[in-house]
Amino acid sequence: MNSASLAPDEFALYDLRVEIIATDRPMVCSHRAGDAFVVEGEMLRFPAGQGVSLYALAALLPLLPAKQRVTTAADWMTTDAEVACPDPHCGARFRITRTGTRVFRHGDVTVVPMPAPSGGSVAT
Repeated sequence: MNSASLAPDEFALYDLRVEIIATDRPMVCSHRAGDAFVVEGEMLRFPAGQGVSLYALAALLPLLPAKQRVTTAADWMTTDAEVACPDPHCGARFRITRTGTRVFRHGDVTVVPMPAPSGGSVAT
């Protein structure tokens, strides 16, 4: 993703796919291998009939916005894609995959004005 091609009031986020992956340990939290959801901007989208444990989702939520942001090749957020279920007895993992990018305009996602280069504010 090249931020140089974005307008001054634009930013890009990765779309994500979060898929439940089975391991050699049993899954005990009603997880089903292959179930997944996507993150598009600020929206979580679940296919009909699929879901994820509230407790697993609570563990994943802090990671999703970080995974949406551009990171360097050396950043662990770039290289690490699997997260364990927070239940220590459950063998499920959640694979977070960056699937594409989406461009947003500052004024479409907040009413807070962007700062002017001189430190003042400008309307968006």
